Amino acid sequence: MINRFLRFLMRFALRAMRWLVCSLVGLALFAPPFAIDQMSVKLTKGALNTHGLVYPAIYIVIAALWNILAPEAAESFRKWRNGSGFVRQLARYPIRIASFLAGTAAILFVLRYNSMFANLVLAAIALVFLLWLVLFERGRQAIAVAKIGISTLTQRLGSSSVVVIGIAGVTAVLIAMLSMAEGYQQTLRRTGSDDSVIVLRGASAAEVMSTLSLDSINVIAQAPGIARSADGRPLASAETVVAANLPIKGGAPDEDGSVQLRGVGDRAFDVRPQLKIVEGRKFESGKREVVVGSGAVRQFTGMQVGKQIRLGSELWTVVGVFRSGDAMDSELWADAEMVASTYRRGASRNSVIAKLSDAKQFKSFKAALAGDPRLQVDTTTTAEYFAKQSETMTKVIRVIGIVVGSIMAIGAVFGALNTMFATVATRAREIATLRAIGFRGVPVVVAVMLETMLLALLGGVIGGALAWLIFNGYTASTIAGGVGQLTFDFRVTGELLWSGLKWALAIGFVGGLFPALRAANLPVTSALRAL
Repeated sequence: MINRFLRFLMRFALRAMRWLVCSLVGLALFAPPFAIDQMSVKLTKGALNTHGLVYPAIYIVIAALWNILAPEAAESFRKWRNGSGFVRQLARYPIRIASFLAGTAAILFVLRYNSMFANLVLAAIALVFLLWLVLFERGRQAIAVAKIGISTLTQRLGSSSVVVIGIAGVTAVLIAMLSMAEGYQQTLRRTGSDDSVIVLRGASAAEVMSTLSLDSINVIAQAPGIARSADGRPLASAETVVAANLPIKGGAPDEDGSVQLRGVGDRAFDVRPQLKIVEGRKFESGKREVVVGSGAVRQFTGMQVGKQIRLGSELWTVVGVFRSGDAMDSELWADAEMVASTYRRGASRNSVIAKLSDAKQFKSFKAALAGDPRLQVDTTTTAEYFAKQSETMTKVIRVIGIVVGSIMAIGAVFGALNTMFATVATRAREIATLRAIGFRGVPVVVAVMLETMLLALLGGVIGGALAWLIFNGYTASTIAGGVGQLTFDFRVTGELLWSGLKWALAIGFVGGLFPALRAANLPVTSALRAL
């Protein structure tokens, strides 16, 4: 008994060492491209940032532990044959659970990380699988069996369409939700640039929470690194941001929405050269005139040139429409002095937007403001500022999309399971005959999986096409930065279509796996006798 236990420990140690080496080799091969893709490799005080190595290490360790423990557990259960049948049957469940967890980890990894590393892994798996189908006898048997099943799909059009429509619905909804997050994020990220900066009061999370005095504004405008106009004046714009309420298009008579009113000076247009007046003219200083963004025109009523709107307690005249192709399209612009007097802001402003002579001047500009004892401010590039503003809402939308998609995916999986189990039952005699003439279980499993994956692929393509046709370019709006409604367009990108297709194939894989295993384990004599 003791010798048997020692031999068991020795075999376990040798197996553990072997799989540990395999895991280290896998980590060495796959982690570097993952790290390079997930984040640009940064040198921090001369040390390589290895944060990107964590996730591949986790998944490789999971696979390694499974390969270590499962064979030993199975061998131990075979050794201890003196247990009852119930005990032996019960002992299979830990292995099945471990298999399920390892497989789930791999699927989640592929779905979660739409990166170069994950795509390379998928491509490698697909290539190996294709070579197996073409070069090996069992692979060719699987193709032969799959052709028979696929040729009968037209005879099972009703049940097959259940799988296709279910997966198409999941894919379309998932891509639609993610395209909303993508459009929102792109709109805000396009708003900024690396050669323009935004200066806020220290510890202010957004413009509306910041207040800068007139003295601070003058000091900021004279800081080194700011670009200058032809007349030698610094390209710096002190701006006031307030929230105003306007009636929404298509809403109830008393339904108002929040719009961001930005008080600016003449330099605001020089700081943002991408902003162009497309209708009417600019507002005049000292008058209650506004120019409105093209996004605000689509969102609110009364935005036509020549009409008057109520902002605060005063009537303002719309004199122009501008377009910038970013978040500014959702705003209203007016003279900063008039906005400050209407909303009783005095001489203070919320922020200073400045154009740098060169993007490389940012560090020196920031250092100059940080080193001035008269100032307590935070300085960031506008690109970084608006990217941060988009992070929270983007994450919320993506989480909602994944949760909704996951719930729908569970339903689609059960639909696929029901359909494929029924298919296996109707083809029991055919499968048993193939097994009787020499076909092994693996080709049968692969054939059923290929049939299911084909239906899943078709559903994914249909769902992606519907999402692109219906939602790409669809206009929506939401609250951004705590003030005003941000108008943006849904963006169905190639990356999102690929993610949706991967979800569809994952649903098909899970939905076809258990019916495929059942088909491979059908007792030949029982199946032939029953049908």
